[in-house]
Amino acid sequence: MTTSQEELLPGTRRALVHRIAVAQAEGRAPSLVAAVVRGGRAVWHGARTSVDGHGPDENVQYRIGSITKTFTAVLVLRLRDEGLLDLGDPLEKHLPGTGAGEATIAELLAHTAGLAAESPAPWWERTPGSLRPGLSDVLGEQPLRHPVGRRHHYSNPGYTLLGALVEELRGAPWEEVLRAEVLEPLGLGRTSAQPRGPHAGGWAVHPWADALLPEPLEDLGRMAPAGQLWSTTGDLARFAAFLARGDERVLSAESVREMRTPAAPAELADVGDGATYGLGMQIQHRDGRLLAGHSGSLPGFLANLTISVEDDVAAVVLANCTSGPLLGAVGADLVRIVAEAEPRIPEPWRPLAEVEPAVLELAGQWYWGTHAFALRVSADGLLSLGPLTGGGRRARFRSNGDGTWTGLEGYYAGELLRPVRGPDGAVSHLDLGSFVFTRQPYAPEAPVPGGVDPEGWRGIGRV
Repeated sequence: MTTSQEELLPGTRRALVHRIAVAQAEGRAPSLVAAVVRGGRAVWHGARTSVDGHGPDENVQYRIGSITKTFTAVLVLRLRDEGLLDLGDPLEKHLPGTGAGEATIAELLAHTAGLAAESPAPWWERTPGSLRPGLSDVLGEQPLRHPVGRRHHYSNPGYTLLGALVEELRGAPWEEVLRAEVLEPLGLGRTSAQPRGPHAGGWAVHPWADALLPEPLEDLGRMAPAGQLWSTTGDLARFAAFLARGDERVLSAESVREMRTPAAPAELADVGDGATYGLGMQIQHRDGRLLAGHSGSLPGFLANLTISVEDDVAAVVLANCTSGPLLGAVGADLVRIVAEAEPRIPEPWRPLAEVEPAVLELAGQWYWGTHAFALRVSADGLLSLGPLTGGGRRARFRSNGDGTWTGLEGYYAGELLRPVRGPDGAVSHLDLGSFVFTRQPYAPEAPVPGGVDPEGWRGIGRV
């Protein structure tokens, strides 16, 4: 893929080059490649290498480790969208006899199924997958480490189970299903389960000397859905655009938004770090922006994909070393550099195509007790409720077509907003999950639970 680097300002491009140059030098990576996506396509590619001559470009494959999990999650969401399963289904319903069937599919996707982090010894990333030919070999005799559904505990065997689920319901190998349903529709021709030249070699860098050791290259076998894939910055740039916007040939925008939505309770340390997990995607709050994506590592390789949907910017960073540069920080910095140097230009404001009087009547100021709120009608047909000043509960609401509205997020997600009309047909008050919102604070004519003192508001002299 050829990208136009002129689409970013010279100062922005230099800042991006500087960031990956520092990462490669200080992290002592044999090579490091990166790409930035804006507006749904790659607008910058950069590379640094320790080898003189031609450096790696956007078509050179690197192993991407656990970013593979996001691809596997896409396949599972496709099965859900086709009605072949429900995310609340226990695994046993579709893949019986694993010994971990109590866990739901959503819990496996969010790493809350209580499964062990790794398969039994020997170290699966550095040994042939043939040592673990069956799911029982991957899970071991005691697959659970925690009660199902109680905490987030990252699990590679969990995604092996999801890959097996895909194979069971599709009747084909995971790799074939992935190629037909995701890679080919999205044009990811340089993403594959086995390396295809040109590809980088994997290296370990001595922690106390500038010396290299080649890492073994193993086929992960049954564990492939957890970390097998090889890809390029060019392909992952396209994949990042898909994860931000969706593609009806693969998954809708609503479904990829669901993947980016927190689905797992955060550990105490994660709360401080502002990190959690969705359905096959890591989520973090960093430098004032919400980032989604995934990291990856296997012996000899590091990978990171970071997306800021609000800024419409994503970054991909790949390196061929077992440890060294902190690619999560690099990816977040690349997003920040572009977002701050060249902030997203908003679409022009446009008025509503049509204005429904019954909906417009709801707009304006409302009071929950003495708390002042504003209800706005947006161009997308939603209602938006939020406090007039300071923090507080905010939510958008979608019309149900019968005069009621359902909350989409926050405290009021799933709750019903019902405009209540008086005998004259005018809106008397709003009933939101039993809370009464009135046009005036504690309006005496409204059915405020507990009633309103008939003497009304008073000064200190009447208290």
